[in-house]
Amino acid sequence: MTQEESAIKTTVWSILANAILACIKGAAGILGNSYALIADAIESTTDILSSVIVLMGLRYARKPADENHPYGHGKIEPLVTFLVVGFLITSAVIIAIKSIVNIRTPHESPAGWTLYILGGIILWKEASFRYVIKKSKETNSSALKADAWHHRSDAITSVAAFIGISFALIMGDGNESADDWAALFAAGFILYNSYLIFRPALGEIMDEHLYDDLIDEIREISLGVPGIIDTEKCYVRKAGFKYHVDLHAIVDGKISVNEGHTISHKLKDTLKLKIPNLGQVLIHIEPD
Repeated sequence: MTQEESAIKTTVWSILANAILACIKGAAGILGNSYALIADAIESTTDILSSVIVLMGLRYARKPADENHPYGHGKIEPLVTFLVVGFLITSAVIIAIKSIVNIRTPHESPAGWTLYILGGIILWKEASFRYVIKKSKETNSSALKADAWHHRSDAITSVAAFIGISFALIMGDGNESADDWAALFAAGFILYNSYLIFRPALGEIMDEHLYDDLIDEIREISLGVPGIIDTEKCYVRKAGFKYHVDLHAIVDGKISVNEGHTISHKLKDTLKLKIPNLGQVLIHIEPD
């Protein structure tokens, strides 16, 4: 299975899981009188929409390079990540507004059985985060990473809801709004998490220098190619699932242009063979 296929399969799984959880949370929140659970359901619903956007972006990103897009279509990935962050911020604002309204409005305490629902949700969402974040690292997908953090945000909001409901039940009358305060806290965490997702995607769009380990690997492989004496400049930028490389390689200055050309092609082929997720590789030959 290719990186692209693995990322798409993982995103479809996220959509199905979030759809089921949104229904469970919404029903439990309404029946159990817990706005924290309803807030959780709202976030899961936005998760579904954002995961659909991620899925569309991943399908577009896997399109091969063409005349108008010689480096492929991978830059759609961080753009999709920006949209996902927009959904996160929107859901956080909605949750915060509703929480403040509920804090100022007297209401009954949540039902105790909602804690069991939340406990199961916390375990499921944390497991989902670990699964999706693992797949995002395997596929080098920033959009999938953003989707993974949706699961972690969901787990955190559920933990906050669990604490708030527990406090309201233990402390009794006068503390009915504890789960609303928990939901408000969760909204703040979602906003903070949105920044953590946004920043790497912005770096990818701006071709920020973030790939020292990959550059070290490229230099090490290059020195093993016959005719390569050393390497100079090496620039790496990411687009979707691929890394594009500009490398200056040093060869014997006395060889012919034809020999230098042959060595550069050998180096390029070797790099792409040993590092499969490389995209375009531009080799500039420097004379020793």
